[in-house]
Parts: sequence; C-alpha cells; structure tokens
Amino acid sequence: MDYFLELFLSGLTRGSIYALIALGYTMVYGIIQLINFAHGEIYMIGAFVALVVSGVLTIYGFSGVSILILAALIAIIYSAAYGYTLEKIAYRPLRGAPRLSPLISAIGMSLFLQNYVLLAQTADFLPFPELVPEFEFMEPIAHIMGSAELIILITSAITMIGLTLLIKYTRIGKAMRATQQDMVMARLTGINVDRVISVTFIIGSVLAAIAGVLVGSYIGQINYFIGFMAGVKAFTAAVLGGIGNIPGAALGGLVLGLAEAMAAGYISSAYEDVFAFGVLVLILILRPSGLLGKAVKQKV
Repeated sequence: MDYFLELFLSGLTRGSIYALIALGYTMVYGIIQLINFAHGEIYMIGAFVALVVSGVLTIYGFSGVSILILAALIAIIYSAAYGYTLEKIAYRPLRGAPRLSPLISAIGMSLFLQNYVLLAQTADFLPFPELVPEFEFMEPIAHIMGSAELIILITSAITMIGLTLLIKYTRIGKAMRATQQDMVMARLTGINVDRVISVTFIIGSVLAAIAGVLVGSYIGQINYFIGFMAGVKAFTAAVLGGIGNIPGAALGGLVLGLAEAMAAGYISSAYEDVFAFGVLVLILILRPSGLLGKAVKQKV
C-alpha cells in the first residue's frame, strides 16, 4: 500500500508540473489558435534564472526559504518579460498571416532560446540547490512523500485556483473570455485585444517559471534542453484534457503524470513515455476533442 501511495503522490507531483506548463499552452491556443512551441523554453529559462539568483543570494548570506521566495519572484519577472517580448516580436506581426507562419516562428523561437541558453551557460547538467527545506512534520511520511513534493502540490493547487478565479471574476479575465469567443466582436466592444493577448502570454510565462523553479529544486539539476521534453509532455497534457480548455489542461497534466508514475513503478521506467503516450492515443480515439474538450468548428 505504501508503494502505491508513493507512486500516486509521485504521479501527482509530476502531473502538477505538467499542468502548470500546459495551462500556458491552452490559454494561448484558446485565444489566438497558436501552439506556442517556445513555451517550454520559457520554463527552462525560469529555472536557469532561479539557479543564478539563488547562487548570488547564497553569496550574500541569504538562506532557506528566503532564497526560494526571492529566486522564484525574480524568475517569474524575468520569464514574464520573455513571454511578453516573444509575443510582441515573433507572433504579433504574423497575426494576420496563414497559420503555418506563426507555427514556424514558434519552432524557430524555441530553437533560438535553446541555443541562446546553451551558449550563455553550458551543455552539461548544472546542479540546482535544494531550496525547499525538510519539514519536521513530514518525517513520519518521509518514505512516501518529501517536503519538495508537498510544496509542489500546494503551490500548483494555489496557482490553479488563483488562475481560475482570475479568469472568472476579474476584468482582464472577462476580457480574455470575450476575446476567446469572438476577437472581432471583442474589439468592437472596446476591449484592447492586443493587450489581452500580451497578458495571456505573460500569465502563461509566470506559470512556466513557477514550474521551472519547483522542478529544479525537486530534481536537483537542469540543463538547456529540459524545456523541450517538458514542453512536449505539457502540450500532450493540454491535448489530452482538451486544448483550449483550462480545467482540461489541469486534468490532462494529472492524468499524464499518474500514467507515467504507475508505468514506471509497475512496468519499467524505460516504458513510462510509451505508456503515457499510449494513454493519450487511447483517450483521443475515444474522445477526439480530449477529456473535457468540446468539438467546435475551427475559427477562420
């Protein structure tokens, strides 16, 4: 039973990370019908910024949770700036172009950011400090769940609830929903669509940065390529839950994380990706629009 709980909690942990990144994919797609393939690199950049900042703070005598909070805040600000710049430079000029053009631009920006970090840092894995301290009250269940996993689950839950409330009740959230439903009509009602799209990219980048900091501290090492596979998994989670659907992205991330954990624990870690993508194929065969997605006509 303990082994099953360990796998279950491990699956929830990685699923929460997939969900945080997948939310960025699904929010952007829901509004402008674009798959932002550079989103995984924003996650990677957030992790690297936190690594650099934590090293500087350690030199100046900071320690413990204070490093985690400050490193996360600076990583969030830095990643949000990258997300905003990415949208303004790579995507906004192509908004009226055929859909293939912004897709190629997204792939190009993904490769550019990978190589930019490769040249600025190194191709090797770099050790990431353990920013999450071990809590004493976790000792009785330390063999099942660690403090880092607890922080990931709590942070992910709070972040997803906060995003849901923002989308549902705030002015910018209502503007985002209106833009998603009909961009032309949203413009006619006085909504600044360009600003809404920029804010969407910023929010998605913030979520990716949070995931990057949490994963770096949890795994203990990062390199320039971690954004690619995380991006693929998160995109898979978004499709699994129903691309463009925010609750679907969260559900898809959790399902994918649990599928990987169970496959690694009961079959073999070598087949966890095979099993996870097999679940994706099976679900899409049964529900082509995803778990919570609705079949809708493509926007023109």
